[in-house]
Amino acid sequence: MESTTQNSAGILSHGFSSIKATPGKIKEKCIEVAKNTKKTWQDDPRRAIHSIKVALALTLVSLFYYFRPLYNGFGSSGIWAVLTVVVVFEFTVGATLSKGMNRGFATFLAGGLGIGAIYIAKLAGHKGEPFLLGASVFFLAGAATFSRFFPNIKKKYDYGVLVFILTFSMIAVSGYRVNEILNLANQRIWTILVGGAICIIISIFVCPVWAGSDLHNLVAGHIQNLANFLEVFGGEYFADVSADEDKNQSSDGVKDCKEINSFLEAYKTLLSSKATEESLANFAWWEPGHGSFLFRHPWKQYLKVAGIARKCAYHIEALSGYIYSENNPTEFRKCIREPCVKMIFESSMALKELASSLKIMKSPSPTTKANIENCKASIVELRLIVLDASSKLAIKNILDVIPEITVTSILIDIVECVEMIVDAVNELACKAQFKKAKELTIAAKNADKLLHRGIVKPVNEGDESRSNGIHDVVIVVEDGLHQVPKDTGPI
Repeated sequence: MESTTQNSAGILSHGFSSIKATPGKIKEKCIEVAKNTKKTWQDDPRRAIHSIKVALALTLVSLFYYFRPLYNGFGSSGIWAVLTVVVVFEFTVGATLSKGMNRGFATFLAGGLGIGAIYIAKLAGHKGEPFLLGASVFFLAGAATFSRFFPNIKKKYDYGVLVFILTFSMIAVSGYRVNEILNLANQRIWTILVGGAICIIISIFVCPVWAGSDLHNLVAGHIQNLANFLEVFGGEYFADVSADEDKNQSSDGVKDCKEINSFLEAYKTLLSSKATEESLANFAWWEPGHGSFLFRHPWKQYLKVAGIARKCAYHIEALSGYIYSENNPTEFRKCIREPCVKMIFESSMALKELASSLKIMKSPSPTTKANIENCKASIVELRLIVLDASSKLAIKNILDVIPEITVTSILIDIVECVEMIVDAVNELACKAQFKKAKELTIAAKNADKLLHRGIVKPVNEGDESRSNGIHDVVIVVEDGLHQVPKDTGPI
């Protein structure tokens, strides 16, 4: 009896403590929801605007029920406009256009074919009508379902095919029992078209979110993330064997640990973004010309650039395992440090230039090609150093230098990927008609003006540099007070 009494008291005490702690739990849950809401808002404020746009569209289509004249014209079919807004309205303009136009054309086509099938079936009489309707549903639904296996249709028109099958089947089947099928189909088609049109108009003209712009910024961000990783890697991997000034040059002064970790981890988003890129490219294909994006903008070229960048990211994924290697730096690493750091620095500079030019939609500067040539020269230098170091250092155990050899091999692969990215971005700039880089043109005009003023003077033909095939100029600065002699040397 005593044990039973104690158990009952324990249960009551536990229940009372739970009830007492409930307000605190509710408070904690509310705080957590508020923090998540704030974070969602800060991550992308466009999400809140999208919610308001959907609410506005639903309010407008609800007028089919609120106003008697509209309700008398469409009746209970007005609910299809509400369903259309819920199903069609997407976050980006391209996605809304894709679903809206797919639903509109599919509904219109299926409605026409369904009504035609009903009238043709009625010509066969009361006994033959169900057989013809069943045959039409069988063949059209089967053909439409099979078409969904074609890649192009699956990518762009899959939703439209589904709506076509649903609408045709509903009209063909219900038309056998419903006498006023023509009026019913007409009301449903028009309400669906009106609902889709409202979605498209609000999506385009009220704070539009363009899938093309998102894809453009996403690819540019991927390239920037690759550059950030290489920039930090050069300073971290060679930090213990480099001088302070070299470390500052390679890591660009990034010292904050959290910032370094964010740079080292940012490239990983590229590894899993293929589906997002393909989806945005597909939706961007539906969008009209807007801003700097022309009507036939080469969206597929962005997928090519992103694919090459992803290949580079896989090499970086392998490279990231050597950042904080426990092995102490060897003499071999000290020997290969200079060309490796130069390769990393030049590759990072090329990627940064590509990302910057892509963001502002201008052709990449010719310096990117110069960066790649410098990388290739560093590769040649690296190979010579490796051959020389293997003999001078008398490496007894090859296993001791395998990490450094692996790093150099991956860096060479990364340089090849960076060169491919440069070519792909240049191809994109040509197809998309980016603005041309004016650096060389401006420099040529300035040099021409200086030459006419007598400030820039060519080297005489008898100079030694001329005989070696090097065309240099001598700059003479004259300000009326001082004159720099001409023998100051070529630039």
